Amino acid sequence: MMLPRIGKLDTEAFERFIFPHLGAESSRVILGPRHGVDAAVIALDDAPAGSRKVMVVAEDPTFGMPVLLDNFGWGIVHICASDVAVMGIKPQFLSICLLLPPETEPALLDGIWRQVDEECKRLGIAIVGGHTGVYPGIAYPLNGGCTVWGFGNESELTPASAARPGDTLVVTKGPAIEATAILARQAEPQLKAKLGIQLVDAAKALFYQMTVVPDALLCRNYVRAMHDATEGGLLGGVYEMAAASGVGVTVYEERIVTNDAVKAVCGYFEIDPLVAISEGTLVAAVPPEKVNELKAAAWQAGLPLYEIGEFTAGTRRFMRRDGKEEPLLPVKEDPFWQAYFKAVMK
Repeated sequence: MMLPRIGKLDTEAFERFIFPHLGAESSRVILGPRHGVDAAVIALDDAPAGSRKVMVVAEDPTFGMPVLLDNFGWGIVHICASDVAVMGIKPQFLSICLLLPPETEPALLDGIWRQVDEECKRLGIAIVGGHTGVYPGIAYPLNGGCTVWGFGNESELTPASAARPGDTLVVTKGPAIEATAILARQAEPQLKAKLGIQLVDAAKALFYQMTVVPDALLCRNYVRAMHDATEGGLLGGVYEMAAASGVGVTVYEERIVTNDAVKAVCGYFEIDPLVAISEGTLVAAVPPEKVNELKAAAWQAGLPLYEIGEFTAGTRRFMRRDGKEEPLLPVKEDPFWQAYFKAVMK
């Protein structure tokens, strides 16, 4: 087998190399490593199942792309905190390993760290530890691993593995948010020449939608399961949620609302926005009786939210606009990466 050329490992690689070797077993691990699940859940007491106090913990790296260095600290906090928020638990603590290339300017470190501090204060997250250093072999600043965790009750959890047949499939904002925001910054001159200044500026502004922390904290009282559509995009996120839950799903292409800037930028790079990395797109399973309440809450908060399908007891399928049915499959490699490095080479 071949590993992906870039990006996170695919399902086959995880099954072969990672999941068979998970260290010592512990009865306190309620939810450990699983496909499509964003964070781990650890029991903090011996109360009966369903009523335990729990800790939710997640870790993520963040690649310091040159065009994102002005916003790198913001991105670190929101990308990592999102994985805890989608579990229905408020992010509360953060530890970070920040790696810097030789000859990094002090002003750059100061700017990154001030952003981390500012966003943590805004979200109510305490920075409690980590490691920061300068090392050879690193081209750009790198979040080598940011760990975020929070505490709550087991009954509050909304893991991606909890979707049930009959639940409504909803998403926030739409597809390819991250892919569009980054590509618009990396290829700004050529995109403005082709698409116009206004459209490209709108695409660049999507950067600050690359978070599901507010989405998840608003939705958590109405949903059964949530997931953050990162690599593999919206359809990849839906597949991961259905697979983690052991259920089927039907997704309707005609119900997916795609931002005009997303259409334009993804069209320029000839990539499918439905499978391109989309940090900031929340995928959720909602009990039917809660859908209208959630839609009202989202409308009041100004959060775009769309019903795009339903979870079922059947197969996993994607219904095209023309009525053609396709199997919904895992995304082997996110098309964003090829587009990004194509832009870098130009």
